[in-house]
Amino acid sequence: MNAIQLFKTGGVVMLPLLILSVISLAMILERSLFWWRLSRRQTKLLERILNLYRDDVEMTKTLLKRNRQLPIARIFLVAISLKRSTPQKFELALESAVQAEIPVLKRFNNAFGTIISMAPLLGLLGTVLGLITSLGSLKIGDFQQSQATGVTSGIGEALVSTAAGLVVALVTLFFASTFKGLYSRQLATIQEYGGQLELLHLEKYERQQSEFGVYSS
Repeated sequence: MNAIQLFKTGGVVMLPLLILSVISLAMILERSLFWWRLSRRQTKLLERILNLYRDDVEMTKTLLKRNRQLPIARIFLVAISLKRSTPQKFELALESAVQAEIPVLKRFNNAFGTIISMAPLLGLLGTVLGLITSLGSLKIGDFQQSQATGVTSGIGEALVSTAAGLVVALVTLFFASTFKGLYSRQLATIQEYGGQLELLHLEKYERQQSEFGVYSS
């Protein structure tokens, strides 16, 4: 049985399942590309940012602007761009920038959850419709070949639609869980390097305050 025959056997619920699978595949490809690009470039960039920020703030801003497509670069740029910021203001700027980037990092999470919930239910609906078809083909005391064909067709529809719904849900669940894990790791990375950046800013601030105190005295 080829794919087209299998699709026809599954009944009316196969069309919405096909639509869900195409949507899921498109989102999986977009998120996979997003996380691949991020992981490929981010680690080296973060090390350069911290090393450069110790000596040259303006060059750090330039480097961050060149990498605006990375969420963590946009976060750091917001904080570093503050003029004469205290450590408290610097921390608040980082926190607000992180909150602004969370929707980008969690993109499609709700859509993945919807597909994971809907696909098995559509499969179950196909099961019910298939059983209704099977039972509708039966007549007590008069079981003929045509009825046997109707029963077989109904059972086939029930099994295929159920299997299709589970496959769509399981594949989507696997990738959605993977993306959630990457999101958690990204938040941990932002907190780690954000904390280091705050320490560097605090050192700069304390040094400026001490120098100002020397000059004023």
